[in-house]
Amino acid sequence: MFSSMMPHRKEFFDLLTAHADRVVAAANATLRLVNSLGTNSTDLNELIKEVALNESSGDKIKADMITLLHRSFITPFSRDEIHTLTLEIDKILGALQHVSDAVSMYHLTDSTPESREMASLGADACLRLNRVITTLANKEHAKEAINLCREIEALESKADKVLKKAITRLFADESQLWNAIRMREFYILQENVLDYCQEAARTVEEILIENS
Repeated sequence: MFSSMMPHRKEFFDLLTAHADRVVAAANATLRLVNSLGTNSTDLNELIKEVALNESSGDKIKADMITLLHRSFITPFSRDEIHTLTLEIDKILGALQHVSDAVSMYHLTDSTPESREMASLGADACLRLNRVITTLANKEHAKEAINLCREIEALESKADKVLKKAITRLFADESQLWNAIRMREFYILQENVLDYCQEAARTVEEILIENS
């Protein structure tokens, strides 16, 4: 019984990696969704379902991680840090689902250069976060991981500039006020993805520094 309460370190890293894999899959589906708007694609609903499926799978992984934390005496790094990182990954998946849901909720039929750029930046940030998390089990890759965390920070900063530029352009035409309002909300949902990636990257960087 005692041995069952002391899981191998690998179990924690496997769950974190699986969770991060769901983020990449959802982000790629979201990117394809945004890029498909205005192209007469018949796959929009399938892409929305794909994002939702990955978010649901992520919920199961989150629950498994919390269960593992509750039954473990020993963890590879701080219990609170593992819990925080798990919740932050979950927030990214939730933010991606909000973006995909908004496509149908706001009746979006076309994308803009800014929305496509934001989706691309979000997918890039999610991919880098995935790479960061897969290195957590190996301290030899700590420097590479920290560099990736800083790249995520840079992507978030770039997305913030795109957001400001996009909103300024939206409200330049007062005749399109309704469209400006719904697109502003859509852009903010997209930027949230990068905000949560940045939060997760900062948590990982703290873990790496504290355990170096």
